[in-house]
Amino acid sequence: MRIGELAGLVGVTARAVRHYHHLGLLPEPRRLGNGYRDYTLRDAVLLARIRRLTELGLGLDEVRDVLADDADAELVDVLEELDADLARQQAVIAARRERLGVLLERARAGRLPAEGPVSPGLAELFADMAAASARLPGPEPAMAARDREMLSLLETVMPEEEGARLMETMRAVAGAPGALERAYEVYARLDALADAPADDVRVEETARALAELLPDEVLAGGPEELDEEALGVFFADFSPAQAAVLRRALRIVAGRAR
Repeated sequence: MRIGELAGLVGVTARAVRHYHHLGLLPEPRRLGNGYRDYTLRDAVLLARIRRLTELGLGLDEVRDVLADDADAELVDVLEELDADLARQQAVIAARRERLGVLLERARAGRLPAEGPVSPGLAELFADMAAASARLPGPEPAMAARDREMLSLLETVMPEEEGARLMETMRAVAGAPGALERAYEVYARLDALADAPADDVRVEETARALAELLPDEVLAGGPEELDEEALGVFFADFSPAQAAVLRRALRIVAGRAR
């Protein structure tokens, strides 16, 4: 095969092939009498391997390390690795499409939460919260909306398994009889502290009420997870009294977990 044929077969440009030669990722093939490179099936397999590795997010230095480890692999080994790479990517795509399908269904039914795309489990929790809010005599407390924003943030930034475990626990707690009603009472108390100082007499009582609602799993890493610097950033947007309530509630939960 000529370089253009090789590039077209694998789906890259001839310039990319030359670049891989320059970096030492793709060995130079033998040349014909007229000076043209003569590529074989083995070259195509190796080039495809490079493409797959880069598409999976590896940098070219990382690709070089992987290829060095595979230097003595037989053709069947390389092909099996390529097949495994494709299978992994297909699994990721299938999982994303499944999640997207749920979101599309909810969006078409007008049930996608205002906080944006979230997991089906968290969407169910938000739907339960919306139903509880609809039973209130007045408007929903502002703190309820902020709590949903925080849950959405936690689900995004926490490791997947850890986040899924916490959200499952939160849903179980919210499903307990009267739990959401008690939660909205606490939200209302927190709203009432929007302009209060940290030493407001209502802080301790509100913190204890909030702690009763929080599962021990809210501190997924254990009591030692309470880091003052991190908490300072986390609570920066709350009023002094609200931040004091949240800090105190977490410390009560941490005390239970010891």
